[in-house]
Amino acid sequence: MGLRLLLIALFSALFSMQAAAQGASVAFGTIAQDTSLPVEVSSDELAVDQETGTAIFTGNVVIGQGEMRLSAQRVLVVYRATADGIAKLEATGGVTLVSGPDAAEAQRADYSIDDGTIVMSGNVLLAQGASALSADTMTIRLEDGTARMSGNVRTSLQTGSKNE
Repeated sequence: MGLRLLLIALFSALFSMQAAAQGASVAFGTIAQDTSLPVEVSSDELAVDQETGTAIFTGNVVIGQGEMRLSAQRVLVVYRATADGIAKLEATGGVTLVSGPDAAEAQRADYSIDDGTIVMSGNVLLAQGASALSADTMTIRLEDGTARMSGNVRTSLQTGSKNE
């Protein structure tokens, strides 16, 4: 009877932990990102469409803004209607985002310059030192350097080394 109660308590705790892990808030990067800094882009190719106000960078795309770096195979840049700068970036194909010691990978990243948010989606993996988190989606608020992971959140946290 005691073993049965122990197992029930253990399964209840695991279920509660899984339910709580459906959304998680984490720090991202070492400092808040200044979204007013210039955005620098390099790639193998560039196609500009004046009619739609877009540009498509393809092949080994690397985007830098301050201390933040984003790389992908394809990035669509959408300019503001007033032609006064960039409104948003849509990156696809092996997306990697690095800020300070933190690095995240996903299938897609949408960066809204005006909102100061990056939404990464599709098999998101966040590495922070020896710890790792994965989720369906991660929304990063650059203003305060925080992120929210949601959908099938899993984590591996390193607790430190054991004394042998």
